[in-house]
Amino acid sequence: MTMRFFATPQDAEAAFYDALERGDLDAMMAIWAEDEEVVCVHPDGERLVGFAAVRESWRLIFASGRHASVRVTDAVRRQGVLMALHSAHEHYSVAGEEQQRPPVIASNVFMRGAQGWHLLSRHASSAPAQLAAGISATLH
Repeated sequence: MTMRFFATPQDAEAAFYDALERGDLDAMMAIWAEDEEVVCVHPDGERLVGFAAVRESWRLIFASGRHASVRVTDAVRRQGVLMALHSAHEHYSVAGEEQQRPPVIASNVFMRGAQGWHLLSRHASSAPAQLAAGISATLH
């Protein structure tokens, strides 16, 4: 697999959401740091450690064939010389689903290396019911 060069964490983040919406496993994994210490937690999932485990989780997600569009709100971004943290609410909609999904709270940690910025850690959790209700109320 070939790593892509991302000049900024924002470039890597944009590529992440693009790969996610297209269900493109190769594009998704080109965003992740090729490091055995990468960590990913999907909503309601266990902690996955290592490039192979993270890759397999995305392969299973994309194998469902269901593609979601994602809208990001309430983004908070902090960036240093070598690391960046992006936290936001993610709003997913899946073609064919009538009911709106509750938002996801996601934190992504990007690391800068010789190959530019790459995703080192992602933790995504379902929003608590009271937060989900409040976010939904502001979206309509």
